[in-house]
Amino acid sequence: MLKYNNPDKQIAYMKFLNRENNIRHHYYDEELKQYKMLQAGDPAAPDESRRMMTSETTGHLSDNPVRNMKYLFVANITLATRFAIEGGLDSETAYNISDMYIQKMDLCNSVEEVLKVHYEMFSYFTAQMSKIGKSNVISKAIQKCIDYIDSNLHTKITLANLAEQTQLSPNYISALFKKEVGINLTDYILRRRIETAKNMLLNSKFSATEIGEILAFSSQSYFIKIFRQETGMTPAKYKNTYFRKGLNAAD
Repeated sequence: MLKYNNPDKQIAYMKFLNRENNIRHHYYDEELKQYKMLQAGDPAAPDESRRMMTSETTGHLSDNPVRNMKYLFVANITLATRFAIEGGLDSETAYNISDMYIQKMDLCNSVEEVLKVHYEMFSYFTAQMSKIGKSNVISKAIQKCIDYIDSNLHTKITLANLAEQTQLSPNYISALFKKEVGINLTDYILRRRIETAKNMLLNSKFSATEIGEILAFSSQSYFIKIFRQETGMTPAKYKNTYFRKGLNAAD
């Protein structure tokens, strides 16, 4: 129960209570460890995360034990999702995993049930990252191409650009990219642009028109066409659908 209406006074009061009761939150690097382990596909990550979820330094968010654990779960899966995306997991896949496990958690009626779903969730994310780590064995030349593409999605990217970056012939780069990545360069660049567009639609204030221009699509109609091919819907419908879904999943 809040003792003060003023947030600053309430925070100061909570700090006082924590000092008096010798309570502290875990340190940032302690919290970060579990997510880095997940991102690396470390099989010990789920156990580390469960340890953090049940430690004495875990935050107190509600006097109701089940509700408290559910709040912690949502905070945990939010960070797990972000780290998985940064580690190479397709963002749409990551968000769908997050939605699914939040919905499963919402049906739980005890702390142990929440912890069981949490462990399952962390294990699943970790397994996905392990698969990515095993499949992403690529040459330095192609990694240079991928890094260049990711850094230049806002400009026109040509095969000549990539050949210059790698000091290899355009034809050789094109063939090597298809062999190691599994799709041709043009399709990969378009997929990365659409992937970035999806994130921008949900996490920025830019309009669909602005996003198409920022990501160097030749026209708005072409942007919409490619976006629909990749997602099955227009940029506007995508934002409307998943923005609302994200809000409902977080409730």
